[in-house]
Amino acid sequence: MSGLGRWSLWIGLGLVVVAVLCSVLNLIPVAVFAGIFGGIALVMAAVDAIYNALGRAELRRRAAKVQREREQGR
Repeated sequence: MSGLGRWSLWIGLGLVVVAVLCSVLNLIPVAVFAGIFGGIALVMAAVDAIYNALGRAELRRRAAKVQREREQGR
């Protein structure tokens, strides 16, 4: 996960906690805004994590392909 993904994760979690606390305190408009922005931040973190995982998987596939080609060439 990149730095942006980590920031998004922690900010998103913090905003979700704020949304829950505001909901308990009957501050519904603040809870809605915090919940929406927290959800967006968490989605950004998830997309970043998936993107990085797919990139690492592609590198592993390339390395395995090169290794198979080297073994067949010997």
